[in-house]
Amino acid sequence: MSGTYYVYLLKSLKDEKFYTGQTTDLKNRLAQHNRGRVRSTTARRPFKLVYWESLETRSAAMKRERRLKSLKHADKLKLVKVFERGKIG
Repeated sequence: MSGTYYVYLLKSLKDEKFYTGQTTDLKNRLAQHNRGRVRSTTARRPFKLVYWESLETRSAAMKRERRLKSLKHADKLKLVKVFERGKIG
């Protein structure tokens, strides 16, 4: 399957922890997390989408997801801050 793949970070508004994942549909995936449809995150709802990047292949997205998951919390915070500064509006 071809298309755009996204790697994303969600921040739990309940406990301030991050969740890292990948998808082809950011809006739908965030809704799934917030509706409790993702077992691993149900207890930590609600979530806010705080970071994403697009990649061309699922393989690239999976590699990037693994890299983001390996980051320490402080490094994820830095990544989110840089991302937020780069957004327009």
